This record gives sequence, C-alpha cells and structure tokens, in this order.
Amino acid sequence: MFAIGEYIIYGTSGICQVDGITTLDMSGIDKDKEYYILRPIKERSSTIYCPTDNTKVCMRKVITKEEAYDLIDSMPAIEFEWIENDKAREEKYKESIKKGDCVELIKMIKGLYSRKQKRLAQGKKNTATNEKYFKIAEDSLFNELAFAIGKDRSELQDLVSERFSQIQ
Repeated sequence: MFAIGEYIIYGTSGICQVDGITTLDMSGIDKDKEYYILRPIKERSSTIYCPTDNTKVCMRKVITKEEAYDLIDSMPAIEFEWIENDKAREEKYKESIKKGDCVELIKMIKGLYSRKQKRLAQGKKNTATNEKYFKIAEDSLFNELAFAIGKDRSELQDLVSERFSQIQ
C-alpha cells in the first residue's frame, strides 16, 4: 500500500499525490472496499478514487532522485528496436505507455526520434501517429524525471545535455 502524502505514478494520469484512503458510500459498491484518494499534480482540483487492490491500472512510486540521475546517465546505452509493422508498433507503444516504465519510454523516444530523422533525411514528414506517441512518451518520462530531481521541466533538458557531455 501507498502512504498518505506519497507521490505515485497512476496510469496515464501521471504523477499523483495520495491524499487519503477511504471507503465509498455509494449504491452498488462494496462499502468495505478501500480506495486511494489521488490528486494529479497537473490538475490539483481533480480527484481520482482508485481501489487500493487495483490491478488494472499501473500504480508505482515515483522514481527517486538517485534513480532519475542513474536513468539519465544510462540513456545513451539504452537500445531501441524498431518494429516495422505499424499495428504491432502502435500496440507496443500503448503497452509501454500503460506500464509507465521509464526504460521502455526511453526506448520508445529514441526509436521514434531516429525514425523521424530518417524520414526527414528522405524528404518525408513524420507521421502523425509517431508524433503523437513521441509526445506522450516524452511528457511522461520528462515530467517524472523533472519531479524526481526537483527541477522544472524546462530545466531538465539542460541537465540531460550537461550529463551527456560529462559521459563522453
């Protein structure tokens, strides 16, 4: 279980703070079932009620500051595998986004960036689907990294560039 006050990743809602644990007094709902009260940090006025025994939506703790720096340092070595079949690739992207696994998001971003560069070099535009998934993956990953490190999202790009230059 997560503690009240703890920050977690909740599916595609992103970073949420656990504001409490409660039961719901609604018809048709088990009155003994406990729910987390979650507040997305992007939309503090929103409230999400999620069963504490949830297995359908990915819930995990936000990575630590040390894990975030380790992840940034490991980015150059993380390899991606391009999936040629459009439908299979999109399914893989949907699965990766649902899981919210940072390494999978990095693979996705690197693959989509590489594909975009190849298409541009051929005089072609990037596809709308690839652009969409690139943005979703980048937002998910960079928002969590920025939060874990305690920086603004805008500061994160400079930090990542700085760390890369120290590695080389």
